[in-house]
Amino acid sequence: MDEKTVQPIEADAVQPGAASAPATETSDPAAEAAPAPISSRCFVDRELSWLQFNRRVLMQAADRSVPLLERLNFFSIYQNNLDEFFMVRVGALIHRGILLPDYTDPKTGWPTNVQLKMISREVTHQQTTLDPVYRLLLQDLKAENIELLDFRRISKVDESVARKVFAEMRQLISPRIVDAAHPMPFLDNRECYTAALLRKNDKYTLGLVDITRLPPYRVFEINGGQKVILTEELVRHFAPQLFKKYLVKDTCTIRATRNADVFIDENTRITDLDFRESMEKLIRKRKRQQIVRLQICGKPDSHLMELLVKYLRIPEKQIYISPYPFRMDFGKVLNAAPSLRYPEHHPARNVKLRKGDYFRYIDQNDLLLSFPYQSMMPFIEMLYEAADDPEVVSIRITLYRLAVNSKVAAALAYAADQGKEVLCLLELRARFDEKNNIDYSEMLEDAGCSIIYGLPMQKVHCKLCLITRKTETGVKYITQIGTGNYNEATAEQYCDLALITGDQQIGADAAAVFESLSLGQIPPQTDSLITAPRGFRSLILDLLDAELAKGSDGYVAIKVNSMNDMEIMKALIACSRAGVTVELFIRGICCLRPGLKDFTENIRVKSVVSRYLEHSRIYVFGRGDTQRIILGSGDLLNRNTRRRVEAFVEIKAPEIKAQVTEIMDAFRDDDVKGWSMLSDGSYRKAEAAKGTDSQERLTEYFSARTVEPLPVPVVKTKKRSWLYRLFHG
Repeated sequence: MDEKTVQPIEADAVQPGAASAPATETSDPAAEAAPAPISSRCFVDRELSWLQFNRRVLMQAADRSVPLLERLNFFSIYQNNLDEFFMVRVGALIHRGILLPDYTDPKTGWPTNVQLKMISREVTHQQTTLDPVYRLLLQDLKAENIELLDFRRISKVDESVARKVFAEMRQLISPRIVDAAHPMPFLDNRECYTAALLRKNDKYTLGLVDITRLPPYRVFEINGGQKVILTEELVRHFAPQLFKKYLVKDTCTIRATRNADVFIDENTRITDLDFRESMEKLIRKRKRQQIVRLQICGKPDSHLMELLVKYLRIPEKQIYISPYPFRMDFGKVLNAAPSLRYPEHHPARNVKLRKGDYFRYIDQNDLLLSFPYQSMMPFIEMLYEAADDPEVVSIRITLYRLAVNSKVAAALAYAADQGKEVLCLLELRARFDEKNNIDYSEMLEDAGCSIIYGLPMQKVHCKLCLITRKTETGVKYITQIGTGNYNEATAEQYCDLALITGDQQIGADAAAVFESLSLGQIPPQTDSLITAPRGFRSLILDLLDAELAKGSDGYVAIKVNSMNDMEIMKALIACSRAGVTVELFIRGICCLRPGLKDFTENIRVKSVVSRYLEHSRIYVFGRGDTQRIILGSGDLLNRNTRRRVEAFVEIKAPEIKAQVTEIMDAFRDDDVKGWSMLSDGSYRKAEAAKGTDSQERLTEYFSARTVEPLPVPVVKTKKRSWLYRLFHG
């Protein structure tokens, strides 16, 4: 369907929490024979959909079935997510509004200024949810004898302790005034400052206190309980001691969020001898980008607000007043009962293979690892086996995000030291991990690894590792294709899959992919390894067409993090209209609204937000013997299908198919942590939950599975005569 058939709608008709309200359309008798054109009411704005996801994160903080300090952590995650949303998405929209003032969104028909307006409306609306969640947290913390010190109602004992803490910090605090002779200092991104309205001789002046180098909070124990002093509140309380020659009329805490939507100039990249140096320049540039949001904690006096707007030169529509603190991550330092946190979880080490077992096993069997239910160590042990195996010629791997103390990087460095050819494609443009990747590129290079940085116009986002052996019978490959990063830290927090296979065609295709990347070329579509941007999108559309042809016998199930690819969404609508059952398990952004009569009534959308971050990408088409299951690194966002290098593989082994099917079944049945998307774009949890938690179910399932090493083959020796044995022992 041509995108021109999508009609714009009025932004003012949109309610908070829903991208668009269903409109009543008049029927045209002349068009009854043909399907109605796809309307914009089938789609949800990308940014509003993401804000709905973040609201589901927030609701974990209100869920009393979640341990208290984990709820506090979800509150903090909500705040951090919103920070990154403003830095990346709002920053990009502001740029687009300046560069392309006539641009309209192809899904909703909204111009950029309307998108920004709707974002502001939804963020403000979510404050009405945030405030009671915050108060509930304080109430439940107090019941556990944990209190956030409230300086508005402070006892003499607490005042004495606070005064002592302030005295310890005083030497690190440098107050300053802002006026014609003292310009406004630069505000670091996402750092807190105390702003004060000062009065002297009937003249108002702005005072500013930099608290960025102070610890964000201090916890002290008193009378068997714990009290948390937030530094931002402490400095506000003692501001009169910092501005002794002024009358402090009002104070607040301010925090600037800066645009992180900066890109390296491709012409610079092509001519620059050192891409790492270019990326370091980009990181420095990002730190000084424009402010896209100013948060104010408190109820600032009108004079104080005027001064902040004047000196920061920020429109009032980009200012957000917050009644709660900006830092709520103090739960990690509290001395609390184990019941206030999740039970400790250790990924199962039920892959019984040891160094020396992996190659023999994988030559005959595919191996699926499911994180965080199973440990990532088998993959790392396999890298060490490759490093020490004399038949191994090379290890090639794509690296997007690595742990701070990466065991994967250590194994690769060891392999290079053992004389193996180790090629690492390090994507330096992994947002907010650029500096970490720059450091690792230097370390791995020093260790003897060959380093390449990817392609000029596409991020290399695939999770692909290829081990090449030269054996007596010829070249043999072992390939790992994953849905998540080679990061041991996130492998214990994110739900991901890694397939390790000895399929030689997949290995040959992976070799072709690495060859293309080494030559600076976009990988071609190959026979067994599915890649984006050349082949993945077209394959998905072909598979959807095949299910559409089956009508009501067709079946599609997709588990991804996000979806906004217009052509794929239109294909899903066509499937629904043909009677195909479509199940979408989408954690975050979903720009397709289910349950709309004549359009998406056969589509169901579910989002699971729980202890672990759902991150795996699984695509299922059909049922029974002809069912096809694909997993890989990419979502159904435009960036994944069109602008990134991704890698996918079709699951062939029946036992691996059964494991992936169990994951999809668990999501379908989840009525504890699952949220169903309604036709207005909002989400609702099941009212009569039966108690099926997908992550708990999968923990039990994958913990119970074991992989045993293959029996060691018995080598028959020729029996020698007694005379031979006499002389040869």
